[in-house]
Amino acid sequence: MKGIHAAIVTHFGGDLSLDHEAIAADVSRLVAAGIHGIVPNGTVGEGGSLSREERREAIATVVSAADGRVPVCAGISASTAEQAAIYGRDASSAGAASLMMLPPLMYRADRRELLEFFGSVARAVELPIMLYNNPLGSGSDLEPRRLAELVRELPSITAIKESSGDARRIAELVSRCPEVDVLVGGDDWALEGFCAGAAGWVSGVANVFPAECLRLWELCQSGELVPARELYQALLPLGRLDMTPKLVQYFKAALDELGLGGGPCRPPRLPLDEDELATVRRAARRGASMVEHPV
Repeated sequence: MKGIHAAIVTHFGGDLSLDHEAIAADVSRLVAAGIHGIVPNGTVGEGGSLSREERREAIATVVSAADGRVPVCAGISASTAEQAAIYGRDASSAGAASLMMLPPLMYRADRRELLEFFGSVARAVELPIMLYNNPLGSGSDLEPRRLAELVRELPSITAIKESSGDARRIAELVSRCPEVDVLVGGDDWALEGFCAGAAGWVSGVANVFPAECLRLWELCQSGELVPARELYQALLPLGRLDMTPKLVQYFKAALDELGLGGGPCRPPRLPLDEDELATVRRAARRGASMVEHPV
């Protein structure tokens, strides 16, 4: 899973039902911009607010819109291995190429429990798995040593999304786990992660600025760090909002600000207040300045 993978928002209509037309249009826009993969039903995609059937339908819509041009990695995080396996089988039947998993939700599992949790899903679904370490969001921290143990024990694990915010962990994971792809999982330390050896980026900002995220990755791959830093500074105001509880509202508001149609979130997420809207509008305009004046 190298390159830029967009952790996409899930579009809802006025009645908060899935807006399949908007989801498909967004996927087509992102693929046309050149990104390398799509990640639905994750944190940014409000996966926790979707029913089992909605999860499957959303993946099917994304897969259809991608039309084989890029792979789809479906989020299947759950509280139990049984539920995650159900989501995983549904994702497989809907056409997903791989799965993204957090540790068990609402429980801090130990080493033995983690191995059984991820192993149960790996045995139930014959798809590659990207482990997702998000200490802030999940309450569990899979440190590099623990992740390396899981990679050694479970061949189905082919990638790691590291969202701790610590670029040193990217370097350590690349050293400990050379057989898997290590991806940056946060939007305010992507440049640092690339410099530490990350193979790619699972990005929320890519919803809004896909071509610019791709360009940042390409610049870093070719060692052009001066223009990379300039572009990164323009993306950072929006990227920093990724590390806040209201990241989904912020990304959808940024899409609305730029005429790309973000739309509403489902409760418990409420609309942003005026100060929050002003913040995200400034961030969106700052990023858009690089579209108008590319590096």
